[in-house]
Amino acid sequence: MVTIRLSRGGSKKNPFYQIVVADIRSKRDGRYIERLGFFNPNARGGEIPLRLDTALAQEWIRKGAQPTDRVKQLLKQATRAAAAA
Repeated sequence: MVTIRLSRGGSKKNPFYQIVVADIRSKRDGRYIERLGFFNPNARGGEIPLRLDTALAQEWIRKGAQPTDRVKQLLKQATRAAAAA
């Protein structure tokens, strides 16, 4: 089974997440199939908090990939931001 989930990066107390498509059996920060974007919860100033290729994510969902709850929220947020722009 394939899932769309967050892969953690960054340093201690300063997380940075990659949004990736990965096999459910792989480790959280391990091997992935494709990178869809990133999420920076601590974005300040002019930094971009979220970048997500929504078309590619929808394509993976059509193929059967299951997004996690947090990724579903981020996908909705990215779609709203794209519609507003």
